[in-house]
Amino acid sequence: MIADLKAGNGGSNGGGAVRNAIEVEHIVKKYGDFTAVDDVSFAVKEGEIFGLLGPNGAGKSTLIRMMTTLIPLTAGKARIAGHDVEKDPDAVRRVIGVIPQALTSDLDLTIEENLNIYAKLYDVPAKTRKAAIEELLETVDLTKWRDAQTKTLSGGMRRRLEIARGLVHSPQIFFLDEPTTGLDPVSRVAVWEMLTNIKAHRQLTILITTHYMDEADRLCDRIAIVDHGKLVALDNPTALKASVPGSNVIEVQFENPPADWEQRLHALTAVTSVQHEGAGMFRVLTSNGSRTTTELVEAAVQAGVPVRSLSVQNTTLDDVFVHYTGRQLRDELVKAYAFVMPPRPGIRP
Repeated sequence: MIADLKAGNGGSNGGGAVRNAIEVEHIVKKYGDFTAVDDVSFAVKEGEIFGLLGPNGAGKSTLIRMMTTLIPLTAGKARIAGHDVEKDPDAVRRVIGVIPQALTSDLDLTIEENLNIYAKLYDVPAKTRKAAIEELLETVDLTKWRDAQTKTLSGGMRRRLEIARGLVHSPQIFFLDEPTTGLDPVSRVAVWEMLTNIKAHRQLTILITTHYMDEADRLCDRIAIVDHGKLVALDNPTALKASVPGSNVIEVQFENPPADWEQRLHALTAVTSVQHEGAGMFRVLTSNGSRTTTELVEAAVQAGVPVRSLSVQNTTLDDVFVHYTGRQLRDELVKAYAFVMPPRPGIRP
């Protein structure tokens, strides 16, 4: 995994190898003395779902804004489908679709009108425009509501419209910034299933930013963890979880544990780390879940510390993030950026 970070996980030609859809080399973005993105390199293969995982201010949105030509690079290079984002931005815009976290479809237009005007802005020929819209309405399950005004839709339906709108010009590469933020659990799962289905049928390359661990685990072929503008880990979800010392996690809540309780838990057999999460709750990583659990309960009984709840599970991406950054990834509201792409060129009648 560290080798992947240093090499950018590239390799795009020769011998039938999978080509790279996105190549980022030593990319930097500075605002005065503040470095928002600090020497980041990675590559995304064609047909891959690639995730950027990190908290507010990590640099995820800045990375996307540079890759989609919305802000200039301070240093480094970025190529999208072989096009340099600085030397040939118009070519980049033609091959990408971008879905911002903010919902940007016109509220006073119907679903079909929103798709139609966007297709015209992207110069989709009239003879193929209608068929493309029909297919997308079916794909995102909005055919029955095609004549409904956008302002009457639920949050999940509006998100599906945004995704359809971003695909109306048949892009090769799809950028999604926090696509399920603010959605209820059922709508989130529906969006995941829809994205998986779209990717399979359209041979899309997808780059997604998220701060939801389960979303990254469910959707992404590979995940890059970004923190303070730096790329700190890059691999597939299984390998990332395997890289964390300790194969099991014990989540346990005690009633009024003593001040040195964290140190006592750390001394138990096979424990690799202990995180105190407040209110008597501890998260214990161990390479032997059954033995550590037995010793933990025995220690609590001997110390007269009641156990209020206890569960054992496998290592998660939460543990991966803590391992590589030293802190937890909080489920916070992420600042929304309006990535309204300036399509090129003119409008057809």
